[in-house]
Amino acid sequence: MIKAVNIHKSFGSLEVLKGVDLEIRKGEIVSIVGPSGAGKTTLLQILGTLDKADEGEVIIDGQDFSRFNEKKLAAFRNQHIGFIFQFHQLLPEFTALENVMIPALIAGTDSRKAKARALELLDYLGLSERITHKPSELSGGEKQRVAVARALVNQPSVILADEPSGSLDSKNKEELHRLLFDLRDKFGLTLVIVTHDKELALLSDRVIEMKDGLVWVDGRRESAVSEEQVAENTDSSIV
Repeated sequence: MIKAVNIHKSFGSLEVLKGVDLEIRKGEIVSIVGPSGAGKTTLLQILGTLDKADEGEVIIDGQDFSRFNEKKLAAFRNQHIGFIFQFHQLLPEFTALENVMIPALIAGTDSRKAKARALELLDYLGLSERITHKPSELSGGEKQRVAVARALVNQPSVILADEPSGSLDSKNKEELHRLLFDLRDKFGLTLVIVTHDKELALLSDRVIEMKDGLVWVDGRRESAVSEEQVAENTDSSIV
């Protein structure tokens, strides 16, 4: 589903990603953990096409978008990837319903269909009584659920979440954790979650650690080379 190969990214003289290899299977929930400054958010932004790597390639659902122009890239991101951010990133002048509808309208969806889809999601997330409220009139947990609905409105195959429970209290954090797993089961999503929350990370199918600009699994550097390729290389070396 998601494959990153030899991803490098620098900001000036600071090298943040130093050749990241990563592979995530369809339907997986993967948490990326590590200290601040390890490159977690930078990697997530590159996986989500919000930023470009200096070197390397990212393939999502069989598509290598490293050569896409900006227009094609924006369309791909809008239709295939949903984002959940720590601080919601809702537009304050719009209602909950309008915030959820916006990505669908950008994608060219008929306004009636966009509204119906948004209402369905908000109802599923327990927000049917809050659709006319603006973000300032919603609690932290409600705002995050609106953000989840917005991420789902275009029926993406991938959800990328950056510290999704970081600004929530214990009760809302627990509800959001449960919701993310329910969404995977209901919609067949692949989720990649950057988090400092050990409880959320341990619930995931797999935990990946980032340190020093690289990905590590069980104390070893992660490789995007498939098991089949490893087997082939091993067989060749024996011959």
